[in-house]
Amino acid sequence: MPVPEQRDAVDRHLLRDNAYSMLCEAIVDGTLQPGEPLHDEDLCGWLGLSRTPLRDALSRLAEDGLVEIAPQRYTRVSPLTARDAHDTFPLLAAVHALAAELGVPRLDLEATERLRAENDAFVAALTVGAACAAYEADDRFHQVFVDAAGNCEIERALRHMAPRLRRLEVLRTGALPGRRSVAQHEAILARAAAGDARGAASATRENWLELGGLVERSLARAG
Repeated sequence: MPVPEQRDAVDRHLLRDNAYSMLCEAIVDGTLQPGEPLHDEDLCGWLGLSRTPLRDALSRLAEDGLVEIAPQRYTRVSPLTARDAHDTFPLLAAVHALAAELGVPRLDLEATERLRAENDAFVAALTVGAACAAYEADDRFHQVFVDAAGNCEIERALRHMAPRLRRLEVLRTGALPGRRSVAQHEAILARAAAGDARGAASATRENWLELGGLVERSLARAG
């Protein structure tokens, strides 16, 4: 039999993935606001594609919690509420704590230096009130443990939660993390340097829960 022609299928997958990436970015950075209606015709025109890859992308975004779909009623950007932070950060705390516990015994000198450098960048960004830079440095700080752990399921879970986390960080209002978060980073560093995997995991969990509480309170005030 002749070799099946797969080009159309591949193209559809690429279109769907491109649509997902563009819509995800627009939702996370606030271009598409929480609660905003999403109309197929408008989105197809913006993205330059047909309805099929668009609906595939929207279904994937709904699985990620970024879009709400009520058949025959509406498709919209998911609202952003304090409950989102309340539900998301305990899970992030647990996964990052596990990454720290598994990663600390595998840290080498280069990884430890990366931790210190990212922590310095975090503190410097907080000092000048640079929110985006602070969150990016914080992400890179915790990523050191994820990389050291080398656990694909941890990486998969964090990739799935990453858009929700970034959206909460970008779109919330209120003060940046303060001295308590800096102290927690120092505790994580000290315990990791001493090879105390459980201690570093505990401090990591507290750090994420502290950030979660800050974001939740900020969203509650805004609501």
